[in-house]
Amino acid sequence: MTLNIGILGIAHGHVGTYLGEWAKLDPPQVCVVALWDHDARRAADNAAKFNVAQEASAQSLLARADISAVVIGAETSLHADVVELAAQAGKTIVLQKPLALTLDQADRIVAAVERHKVAFTLAWQMRIDPQNILMRQLVREDHIGPVYMMRRRHGLGTQAWPWLADSWHVNPVLNRGMWADDACHAIDFVYWMLGRPESVSAEIVTRHNPKVPDDQGIAIFRYENGTLAEVVSSFTMLAGENTTEIVGPRGVVIQNHGDVPSCNAPRPAGPTLGLKWFLEGGKDWQVSDIPTPANHGVRIAALAPELLAFMQGRRGPIATAEEGRIVLEMTLACHLSAKLGRRVAISELRSHWGGCD
Repeated sequence: MTLNIGILGIAHGHVGTYLGEWAKLDPPQVCVVALWDHDARRAADNAAKFNVAQEASAQSLLARADISAVVIGAETSLHADVVELAAQAGKTIVLQKPLALTLDQADRIVAAVERHKVAFTLAWQMRIDPQNILMRQLVREDHIGPVYMMRRRHGLGTQAWPWLADSWHVNPVLNRGMWADDACHAIDFVYWMLGRPESVSAEIVTRHNPKVPDDQGIAIFRYENGTLAEVVSSFTMLAGENTTEIVGPRGVVIQNHGDVPSCNAPRPAGPTLGLKWFLEGGKDWQVSDIPTPANHGVRIAALAPELLAFMQGRRGPIATAEEGRIVLEMTLACHLSAKLGRRVAISELRSHWGGCD
């Protein structure tokens, strides 16, 4: 049975990747019925590109009885408004990350999803990556003992992207710098692996181009039991290798080639097996047979079938609205820590900024 969907905003480039992947399905499983974007030129260009109808407003698209689900790729500042409309219309919702700009906006999204009882998921690529799933399994099944320390690096080479400095991604009215826009992937990974931390110490700076804020950052999340989880994000990385280290008393897990710079950098010929672990009493590293993708675009494209399965009701959400709110709180707490120059409790965020800054 073909699923009829609508697109509410196509600012985020990953949405085009999903549409391209769904168009390859034989027999067809998805019909993109209509598209809306507040930027009329962008809407027209993409409606022509994907051969779909262009709606004049989000409301007119959502009023269509032939659409049962929507993918929201609008700028982050518009998420709360658009989610509220889609939830009121009773549509299944897929939302691009991050959830929102502020906690107040995040609260509105959580409330709308709960009030109207609609199916909702955030599109977090790291949660469906097979190597990441195996790492989580190794931790959850207690193979290495309690996690004492974890490090996740997530980078990009944005200085090589001439279009970014003039894009909505770095426009403070529409989005919040590179840390909130992309380090949030690694922050969600920390939450997905270990849960909500107690506090964070962070440094976030802009080194390369003032028009692309927050291009370097380090955050150390601390848990009540003493576990430390570090997020390292550089958005001026041309190449890399190691992306994840997880340390416990009975073992160590290491992943290489897990982000854009490390995945796209030159590698030895043949398949790259990027995940390994060493356990207490072992004589050698155990190596996963899950290959590393040839490029990071493969990881983004891999979200398409999972999002389709969610919209069809064949799987649960990749991440709920409430989880997205927690990750946003962790992300904004990093900004607060960097602003104040000290470690802050995650719960301090609203008392300092009221969820609005």
